[in-house]
Amino acid sequence: MRRLLTVLILLCACGAAIFAQSATTAPAPTPAQESPKHSPVAKNDYSNGEDWLCRPGRQDSCATDLTTTVISADGKETREDWAANPDAQIDCFYVYPTVSTEPGGNSTMTLGMEEKAVVRVQFARFASKCRVYAPLYRQVTLTALRAALAGTLIPADRLLAYNDVLDAWNYYLEHDNHGRGVVLIGHSQGANVLTHLIESEIDGKPVQARIISALLLGTSLPVPKGKDVGGAFQHMPLCHAATQTGCVITYASFRATVPPPANTHFGKVSGEGMMSACTNPAALGGGSGELHAYLRTNGSGILTAAEAAPGPWVRDAPPITTPFVSVPGMLTAECVATDTVSYLAITVHSDPASPRVSDIKGDVVVGGQVFADWGLHLIDVNLAIGNLIDIVGQQSKAYLSSGPKK
Repeated sequence: MRRLLTVLILLCACGAAIFAQSATTAPAPTPAQESPKHSPVAKNDYSNGEDWLCRPGRQDSCATDLTTTVISADGKETREDWAANPDAQIDCFYVYPTVSTEPGGNSTMTLGMEEKAVVRVQFARFASKCRVYAPLYRQVTLTALRAALAGTLIPADRLLAYNDVLDAWNYYLEHDNHGRGVVLIGHSQGANVLTHLIESEIDGKPVQARIISALLLGTSLPVPKGKDVGGAFQHMPLCHAATQTGCVITYASFRATVPPPANTHFGKVSGEGMMSACTNPAALGGGSGELHAYLRTNGSGILTAAEAAPGPWVRDAPPITTPFVSVPGMLTAECVATDTVSYLAITVHSDPASPRVSDIKGDVVVGGQVFADWGLHLIDVNLAIGNLIDIVGQQSKAYLSSGPKK
């Protein structure tokens, strides 16, 4: 079982590769420009509430326990409660990463524990700032990716995954949006699906006026070197301030002590004069800043393997019973760029004399070996989710104060 779960962790990180072939070129072709390679499949009916992980006002996957134990450097523990904001004036639309373990190349529309778990880790916390929308979609599965690594082939239709999200987005716009501002949020496969959605349906079109920001995390988004726009998107720039709206936050995280190797899967793009965009949620204006992470108490990120499970968070203390922990002062981040890569460098500030744990989990580990080419992909979102939520709150105020949008 341990071996299977570690393979699944690697495959979860590999999920971005299904879409990265077009997401890391400039300009990237959109799914709308491609010819379907499989038989037509019936569309989902997103008027059916069962086709959504999260919608406002329901007891669903976003209505979950997010209680956190805040652990200070001296080992002191403080409980932090959390509550959704029922009066939020903006919306958030989320597309989750590769998590399905179903047997086919594409998942079904059956809600599983994997989808519930990743929403809890990556998205539910945003309900403190926005109404939450998260569609189920027939994503490319871990099963298909595992088969590909083994040298076999299970047909997987990435256009099906994209078209599901497109249909959900269009349903949301027609029936739920009512002119409200919206934040787009996605990680890995989800971030790449949203990249294509923005390219084909939003960038430079009237609906762009409603986009407060796009959080495209754990992906490689192409931009011209030294510029904020002109690669994947022609009209949506990178964010440089928390009060800036209509912009993009994107990064791929690596330990500062283990930068992306030559075979890295994130942080680099093809195309003359292009680079992978990096915006630091802890310091959008540039430089280094402290990360406000919310880490799983019993695991590293999207999936958990036994050998990746953390030890005690505080030495000689009872086990922590809340589902999340926060470690103020322990993590900082800074965007680092070289001639070939651009990434979010994560520094862990450890103190061996402190009773608090001196490191975090989040590397992709298989058979005891750390796969440096994936960086901290499993916890891209966890590392900065507190910062991102704060930014969304400030962006919301700026967006709402600027008057009605078309």
